[in-house]
Amino acid sequence: MSIAIYSLGAAEEVTGSKHIIEVDGHTFLVDCGAFQGRRAEADRKNRHFEVPADRLEAVILTHAHFDHSGLLPMLGINGFKGNIYATPATRDLANLIMMDSARIQARDAEYLAKQAARHGDTFNWQPLFKESDVINTTNQFVTVSYHRPTWIAPNILLEFFDAGHILGSAMAVLSITESDGKKTRIAFTGDLGRKGKPIIMDPETLPPVDYMLLESTYGDRLHESTDDALKMLEEVAMKAIKMNGKIIIPSFAIERTQELVYYFHTLVDNGKIPEIPIYVDSPMAVNATSIFQIHPECYDAETHEAFIKHHKNPFGFNKLHFVTSVDESKALNKMDGPMIIISADGMCEAGRITHHLANNISKSTTQILLVGYMADHTLGRRLQNRELEVKIMNEWYQVKAEITQINAFSAHADYSEALDWLKHMDTSSLKKIFMVHGEPDVQVVFKDHLEEAGFPNVQIVKYGETYEI
Repeated sequence: MSIAIYSLGAAEEVTGSKHIIEVDGHTFLVDCGAFQGRRAEADRKNRHFEVPADRLEAVILTHAHFDHSGLLPMLGINGFKGNIYATPATRDLANLIMMDSARIQARDAEYLAKQAARHGDTFNWQPLFKESDVINTTNQFVTVSYHRPTWIAPNILLEFFDAGHILGSAMAVLSITESDGKKTRIAFTGDLGRKGKPIIMDPETLPPVDYMLLESTYGDRLHESTDDALKMLEEVAMKAIKMNGKIIIPSFAIERTQELVYYFHTLVDNGKIPEIPIYVDSPMAVNATSIFQIHPECYDAETHEAFIKHHKNPFGFNKLHFVTSVDESKALNKMDGPMIIISADGMCEAGRITHHLANNISKSTTQILLVGYMADHTLGRRLQNRELEVKIMNEWYQVKAEITQINAFSAHADYSEALDWLKHMDTSSLKKIFMVHGEPDVQVVFKDHLEEAGFPNVQIVKYGETYEI
């Protein structure tokens, strides 16, 4: 039996996950994510769609984040007619993310067409996909719960294990059976989560596997502890109260927003900070929070107990306000602090967060709190690098706001957590680790950590390169 894998995304880069496995000429895809970064580069890469969609027999989706699910509608457009396997929560969140993307693209096309007409230019930019394409994609989903082995081909068994990354996130284990009964087991970690995260469960220990595609986003660093992060949140909040300032938090609408609300709720409940108005300025975050509430199967014990036994909602409290309309969003810029504004996009490249930054970044009373990964060449990365002047919506702004970064809120395991997770597995049969989803310099460091920990056979996956297993 011949088995080969290759990647068409998240190979020596962090976004755009697309991993293909071929078994005796039968082709399967794990994740179909969008590349995220500078707008022009992202658009170019996402349009350069090399996935052999018409040859795919099935697709496996590990979780709903845009860089894993964002190009699923491109599959149907290019001839894919098979099933997309995902957990129930992943299906619901992915549908939300894909539909949001389609609507944003439609608005962008309309805006660009008007701009071109105003200047007498030719307009030819078109959305990658429409809302109808998203509906067609959603109809191809087949939901599979954790620990429910499912045949996706006559000799290929799929089983999902909780990745502890976001709601519904999964690690996919494929068991491939040859004619003589020999089995080859391949694990795709998707994005590996962390122990002790609120709301969701910890990453599960996988059964023994022969090969693993392992993510490496934070393979060169260690995150702060949750206790340290809560202390930093407390300090930022108290400083905002003292200065009557605003805390601007760029955050992805799914998981990070709900987690931040949970932590602020915890600080108020424990008497560490007084209640401060919190504005979640993201229609997608509002919808995502509703999805969280209907998937208790993903909760950890603490969250489950809060809902079931005490009827407490860990996603909201008195001073929490969900902002949906554009007018409400604009009104926040005229309001005095102290207040907390949590808004998308998480890397500051688009969405309402850009307007909040433009209106507040040059004020010394503003604090900008960075709580997640910032891709290279994004506004978020420039803020992370503490640049003194940044361009927002084609205008330059002096950065007088205080920039604070907290890595403890990352949903990705750092190198120590990833190694600890591996060491709790039975790795006696593990022949090779294929490293994906990381920047090249980070992957070199992580490869050294893995080898020092006793995993000598590590391959950094290169774009489009085929690996026989």
